Amino acid sequence: MSRLCVHTITTKPLNLDQCLVEFPKRGISGITIWRQALEGRELATVKRQIADSGMEIVSLCRGGFFPSSTAAGRRAAIDDNLLAIEQANAIGAPLIVLVCGAVPGLSLMESRKQIADGIAAVLPAAEQAGVKLAIEPLHPMYADDRSAVNTMRQAHEICDALGSPKMLGIAVDVYHVWWDPELKEQINHAGRTGRLQAFHICDWKTPTTDLLNDRGLMGEGCINIRQISDWVDATGFTGHREVEIFSHKWWSGDQGEFLDQITSSYARLYA
Repeated sequence: MSRLCVHTITTKPLNLDQCLVEFPKRGISGITIWRQALEGRELATVKRQIADSGMEIVSLCRGGFFPSSTAAGRRAAIDDNLLAIEQANAIGAPLIVLVCGAVPGLSLMESRKQIADGIAAVLPAAEQAGVKLAIEPLHPMYADDRSAVNTMRQAHEICDALGSPKMLGIAVDVYHVWWDPELKEQINHAGRTGRLQAFHICDWKTPTTDLLNDRGLMGEGCINIRQISDWVDATGFTGHREVEIFSHKWWSGDQGEFLDQITSSYARLYA
């Protein structure tokens, strides 16, 4: 379990205090914290609680959502990402995952331009804080209103344009990229360029009843997770494998039993 990380959103019914107790009980070594879990909390206390739990904080989710049809909206997004950088720095998170955003009515080309401009605006603050930014390509089904960055190739193009190879990279989530015929090539490119910063796992269920909140536990669906994971590891990536599952099914049940299912499915996957 030395590389197993679980996102707090995966066990959404648990608050952060509960996650910090229940995850280590099962040998989970890493935690990615979603920003809503920080609401109303003193960040220095959160940092201390994470250290006391014995887990490593892997990343903070999420920044991004840069495109807007108004200048005020774009400014608000930049301000929110600057706040995320401050939060990550305060709790000791080395990385922020960027869900880049999209707006109905804006062309994909314009949305991608605004995404690149938004990242460029916050990158100096991230560099100063020592917090990496990872662009997460989202499945094309989200291109209308969640992210205009839908392939690793597009993420690489933004990284190429902005530079900062040590601080700007890519988060690979199998749920979003498993279908891409260029996936192995793009993962290899991320390895060569030092951009492979995060790796998320879950499964694609068939049939899928909710395109956002019906993700599967590893082994419940059709993604060849182990093959993709092996491609990632072949680049030299030794970071955590992060379980990120949005699921009404799993959220409605006992979260302790769900965590037991996560650890057992993870153990089978990497046996």
